[in-house]
Amino acid sequence: MNAQLRIGIVGYGNLGRGVERSIALNPDMRLVGVFTRRDPDSVRTVDPAVPVRGVDELDAMQDEIDVLVLCGGSKSDLPEQTPQLASRFSVVDSFDTHARIPEHFAAVDAAARAAGTTAVISTGWDPGLFSLQRLYGEAILPQGETYTFWGRGLSQGHSDAIRRVPGVAAGVQYTIPSDDAVARVRAGERPELGTRDKHTRECVVVLADGADPDAVREAIVSMPDYFEPYDTTVRFVSAEELTRDHAGAPHGGFVIRSGTTSDASSQTMEFRLALESNPEFTASVLVAYARAAARLHASGDHGAKTPFDIAPGLLSPKTAEQLRAELL
Repeated sequence: MNAQLRIGIVGYGNLGRGVERSIALNPDMRLVGVFTRRDPDSVRTVDPAVPVRGVDELDAMQDEIDVLVLCGGSKSDLPEQTPQLASRFSVVDSFDTHARIPEHFAAVDAAARAAGTTAVISTGWDPGLFSLQRLYGEAILPQGETYTFWGRGLSQGHSDAIRRVPGVAAGVQYTIPSDDAVARVRAGERPELGTRDKHTRECVVVLADGADPDAVREAIVSMPDYFEPYDTTVRFVSAEELTRDHAGAPHGGFVIRSGTTSDASSQTMEFRLALESNPEFTASVLVAYARAAARLHASGDHGAKTPFDIAPGLLSPKTAEQLRAELL
C-alpha cells in the first residue's frame, strides 16, 4: 500500500464536498479526483486544484485509486453504483435504506468477491455509528430495551416530501425528539413508546403565490408514512427567512440502552451526536471507513463488509502499538 491512500470521490453534492474536506484533514490520504455524471466543467470543488472527471474515465484509473468513496443517493444511485464499481474498485458507501440493506449487501458482496475487492457499505451515523451502539447495548445488557431518537435535525427526505406538496414553493422539515420520552428512558423506566410518542415533526414552509395555507397544512399533516403517524406542526415563513435561518443541515440524536444486570442494579448506556453539519460528519465517517477498506483489501480480506465486521483500530491512522499506548 502507498504511504498515502489514494482516494476518489464519485458524486459531488453536499456529501462529496464533505468528503473532500475530510480527506484534507487526514495526512495519510490524498484525493486523486472527483468523478461525476455531470459536465465536469460545471463542478466547483472546495479546492480548485482537485481534478474533476467524468465517471466514464474511472476504468482508465484503476491502478491510481485505492478506494472510491461513493456519494450518491440511496434511493436509486447506490443500489446500482456500488455493485458496479465494486467489480473494479474497493469502495465505501453510505447506503441508508435500512430495510434493503440485506439485499444491497448480497449484491455488493457477490461483485466484490468475484473481483477481489473490498466494499464497505452502510457507513455513516445511522446506519453506522448508531448501529454499533445498538449492537454494544444488546450484547452488554441482554436484559433491556434499546431506544433510538433522531434530532433535533433537518431531514432531507422529509424536506423533499414537503416540497412536492402542491402550493409549497420551498420548505424544510425538522425531526424533534420528545423531551419527555428521552427523560423517561434515561431514568430507566423502559417505557413502551409508539412512533408518535418518540418524535414530533416541524415543517417550515414558504407558500407558492396564491396557495391556500389551510389546504397545504392539511396535505402535509395527513401525508401517509411521512407525517400522519406524528404530531406535526406547519409554520409558514417568507423565502427570505427560510434562506436566512434554515440553510444549514444540523442533525444528531441518541441511542440509549436501558437494562438490568441484577434485580438490584439498573444500567443505562447512551451515545449522543450533536451535529452542525450532517453531510460533513457523515463524510468524515466514510473517510475513516475508507482507510479500513484499504487495509482490509491489502490484507486479502475481500467482499462486502458493514461496520459490524470492522475492528475499530482499522479506522485510525495510528498503529496498533500507538493505540495501545495512547488510547487503551
